[in-house]
Amino acid sequence: MLTRVTTYLTFTGRLCALSLCLAIIPCPLPVLAADRVGDEFLTGYIASILERDLHWERGSYALKIVNGDATITMFKEDQIRREAAEKQLLAVDGVEGVRIVVMPVDGDTSEAVGVFLGVTSEAKAYPKGDLFQPLIADPKQPQFFASFNQFTSVDARYTMASVGFGETFGLYRFFGTHEGDGLQFSLVGALFAQFNMNTSSSDLLNADYTIGLPVTYRYGDNSLRFRIYHQSSHLGDELLQSFNPPERVNLSYEAIELIYSREWRGFRVYGGGEYLVHKEPLDLKPAIAHWGIEYRGSEPMIWNGRPIGGVDVKSLEEHEWRNDTSVKAGFEFGHPNPGHRRLRLLAEWYQGFDPRGQFYVNKVEYYGLGIYLGF
Repeated sequence: MLTRVTTYLTFTGRLCALSLCLAIIPCPLPVLAADRVGDEFLTGYIASILERDLHWERGSYALKIVNGDATITMFKEDQIRREAAEKQLLAVDGVEGVRIVVMPVDGDTSEAVGVFLGVTSEAKAYPKGDLFQPLIADPKQPQFFASFNQFTSVDARYTMASVGFGETFGLYRFFGTHEGDGLQFSLVGALFAQFNMNTSSSDLLNADYTIGLPVTYRYGDNSLRFRIYHQSSHLGDELLQSFNPPERVNLSYEAIELIYSREWRGFRVYGGGEYLVHKEPLDLKPAIAHWGIEYRGSEPMIWNGRPIGGVDVKSLEEHEWRNDTSVKAGFEFGHPNPGHRRLRLLAEWYQGFDPRGQFYVNKVEYYGLGIYLGF
């Protein structure tokens, strides 16, 4: 009996010693990479080695990984950098092979432009999501939503329900030299409608239809959206048949939009504007300034929801550059990136000229709650 106890204690002691050794022996960085050897992870991991450890400049190379085989295109010959990269990258777990090629761009204008923009020839049709994050507080951001607000204007006060149906559909994306960067061409369409909930039939007041062709670009924390789009506005049948119908204005226009944004530690600032190139009424002044600030939290708080919020401001030449201000804040659930399932619950407030349809001449204010869906 004593022999069995002694044997058991000896075995237990050895097991504990072995566990202690495993706990205190540090794991080298390549072992950590072995836990996630997918091509997407390896792309970001190798890019960080090239730029952080070997001091390669972003935009001086293109990186592609397929089934663990890394192909690096250098835009300028450098034998020392090349040998150092091959030696270090071959030691990374999950990397099956490393191939480094040199593609000078001096004589190729299109290739030189691609290098300047940080865009490669690698591309994909119908990509998921967009390179420019949708604006949180813009009332005319194409998206799916429903909101209820207490609405006030000079001659009216009622509960307003607003709905929106719209999304950005990626057509073609050129990938950048760094993960997440690139240039994308898309198609975007949306419908925005408002209802007076204080009437017996919840009268449809107005519906705006938009369709456009945006080009979006991202380079690190910088992103850009250039868009050509059309909007037409239509009054609801119940409103036109009411006791005191408004005089109908056929509001329709095509516009060119350009917005630049910069991100920093969860915050984002953006600015730009629009210009109406064809419009009705003809006397509608064409210039619009547009800017704002946003915050997207990364840490979950309530029910795993991340805090988000934004302030969006537009100033129209038509209104002598007075500010129209939209504020939205709340929580986001699901994936944070465009093109993935997500849900937002937002409190909202707006003050300024009505952003909807022919009512653009009316000063309004509204506040309430909205639910926003992403796909």
